[in-house]
Amino acid sequence: MAVKIRLARHGSKKRPFYRIVVASSEAPRDGRYIDQVGIYDPGHEPARVELKNDKLAAWLAKGARPTQTVAQILRRAGTPASA
Repeated sequence: MAVKIRLARHGSKKRPFYRIVVASSEAPRDGRYIDQVGIYDPGHEPARVELKNDKLAAWLAKGARPTQTVAQILRRAGTPASA
């Protein structure tokens, strides 16, 4: 079982916002997750990103791998995408 840091979609129709979550690679996109490490809201200009850096660093140190999209969001926010 691989652990991924990925986006889970929430919000209403045509107005999405995303939670950045740590989840098993086998779990559904919007399903069960292990921990929430941030929020990404593309509806604002510029897009709003809130991260819990301590939790994020801990999961990266444990070997959780961010998806390509999350890695790009982390780079834009100035957080290294790998431990």
